[in-house]
Amino acid sequence: MQSYTEENYLKVIYHLSEISHPVQTNAIADRIQTKAASVTDMIKKLSEKELVHYVKYQGVTLTEKGKLTAINIVRKHRLWEVFLVDKLNFKWDEVHEVAEELEHIQSNLLIERLDEFLDYPKVDPHGDPIPDKNGNFAEMTFVKLSKLKNGDKGNITGVSEHSSPFLKHLEKLGLTLGKRVEVIDVVEFDGSVELLLEQEKLNISREVAKHILITKN
Repeated sequence: MQSYTEENYLKVIYHLSEISHPVQTNAIADRIQTKAASVTDMIKKLSEKELVHYVKYQGVTLTEKGKLTAINIVRKHRLWEVFLVDKLNFKWDEVHEVAEELEHIQSNLLIERLDEFLDYPKVDPHGDPIPDKNGNFAEMTFVKLSKLKNGDKGNITGVSEHSSPFLKHLEKLGLTLGKRVEVIDVVEFDGSVELLLEQEKLNISREVAKHILITKN
């Protein structure tokens, strides 16, 4: 069994490995906001438990055991987010920190009952895929809104930025999951995007557009 801190490290390594492989210890330190020396100490502990491979000056990779452990933590986190939004009426910008605490609950039976109670959701409130009990993710096909061209249409299926200020901004604009949008114009000068959202025109910055994920149709 891993400690809360060990589980947090595994989850961070897992997410960073989707960007860079192997994962550098400095990247882990930046994400966790701690010193590189502390990361090295933790990596040694995780290596002793056969959860990671570490090669000095090269970086860290998860073992199969470590990867499955990390995916299970991600699964619990995202299921709890669904529960908080769907059953307890939390907003999508309020659930991350609460789910960070709940994801460390160790009862597999509770998580399986939770999954069943929620009718086996495939995505969390931010559109992120939820792995099943075997660690398998449903296939997701989406493109960043910032990559769309004039006339392209689609539905908002997720976001790649989960900070509360960003999610509140999207909520204010009405750019929430499931909403259908059409690109009217992409401004060449700054990459800002003019959208048609349910018959209303809307302008968003390139920075916002690059964090909104669209399923084209």
